[in-house]
Amino acid sequence: MSAGRPGLWHAALAPLLPLASARGDVADYLSALLRVYSLLIVAYIVTTFIFAMGVRVPYARWSDVILTFLRDVSEPYLRIFRRFIPPIGMFDFSPIIALLVLYFVGGLIISLIRG
Repeated sequence: MSAGRPGLWHAALAPLLPLASARGDVADYLSALLRVYSLLIVAYIVTTFIFAMGVRVPYARWSDVILTFLRDVSEPYLRIFRRFIPPIGMFDFSPIIALLVLYFVGGLIISLIRG
């Protein structure tokens, strides 16, 4: 950049500013989406663990809808890891690995989007 022509430098970068803003918005949206999906998986794991301990929620339509939603959202992703990581005794470590992969791969993709 030359000291004599600051307007030329800004004119060359002006078309790129909306693109940079859009990339940041997409990265923020993806980050929020991954955070919400991770929380849904954790909620599914906790409810499954509570039910495995013998605690049962009395039947109510709202609780059945919530539990079905958590299962339908979480199970397809977790099933990928359950194929490769067998349970050790009564412990299933595949959700932990699935959350770690989601965290690291999501962070990598978000950093690549932000540039």
